[in-house]
Amino acid sequence: MLRLAGVSVLAALLFGPLALAQDQQPQFKSSSELVVLHVLVTDRAGVYVQGLAPDSFRVYDENRPQTPKFFLDEDAPVTIGLVIDSSGSMGRARGRVIAAATEFVESSNPRDEIFALVFNDEVHKVFGDNSFTSNPIVLQGALARAFQPVGRTALYDAVVAGLDYAGSGSHDRRVLVVLSDGGDNASDATLKDVVKRVQASNTVIYSVALIDPEDYDSNPGKLRQLSETSGGEWFAPKDAAEVHRDFQKIARDVRHMYTIGFEPTNSAYHAGFHRIRVDVTTADGKRLAVKSRAGYLKTHVGP
Repeated sequence: MLRLAGVSVLAALLFGPLALAQDQQPQFKSSSELVVLHVLVTDRAGVYVQGLAPDSFRVYDENRPQTPKFFLDEDAPVTIGLVIDSSGSMGRARGRVIAAATEFVESSNPRDEIFALVFNDEVHKVFGDNSFTSNPIVLQGALARAFQPVGRTALYDAVVAGLDYAGSGSHDRRVLVVLSDGGDNASDATLKDVVKRVQASNTVIYSVALIDPEDYDSNPGKLRQLSETSGGEWFAPKDAAEVHRDFQKIARDVRHMYTIGFEPTNSAYHAGFHRIRVDVTTADGKRLAVKSRAGYLKTHVGP
């Protein structure tokens, strides 16, 4: 069953660090400048580290320590957008892509809200409006109807549309999963436009670069750039059969992310790009591997 996203304000979260139970999900919609970080923590062997307390995390904005306003443990609900290339070059992968997307939803938190966009010359909402689902059968049917490979590729326009759509969701833990070959020959937006939007967004982008060797417009490096800018990861499957494997890895990553929000104490410091560092240590002082975005774009000076 489809459901429309609701937006609410939980002002109580703005009064100091707080670890939340999963049935107390916040909506960080306020006039204050909140920076939201999605943080993936692993040990040296690459194994997810679970159950960390808020005081295990240290956040720095331009090397200045910040005080978190909220902390979410792993597997809290997420607003997830599947942004899928349906240009002519995707024809041979259609069946496997739909199957992988369906299994991705099956592996997600049942309280996630999921939407999908397909794009060729234009961007199309799979559900026809700003609706969401957590039902894999609903998504599968909608994708089967909407995913008709034809035409050119408006990748940048699709990412912008995905960021906007995700912003209408009810969770501030937001993820886009973009499947394309990285080429763009139909967008109004430019790569520079999209990078700025990603830097100013609290959305993590995972990308799967499925390359058609006969498509000379392919450019997986652009997908890698967008993912790394957001603190996400990119994958380059050798063929459509490996798309399933990569979608499952993304689903596991999403379910193991921590989320931290802070209001920059140096908000009047400068406009432009602010570099962020997150350090995580165990109770006995061991440093852990951290993956998060490198910074955020501040467009004005002042509170």
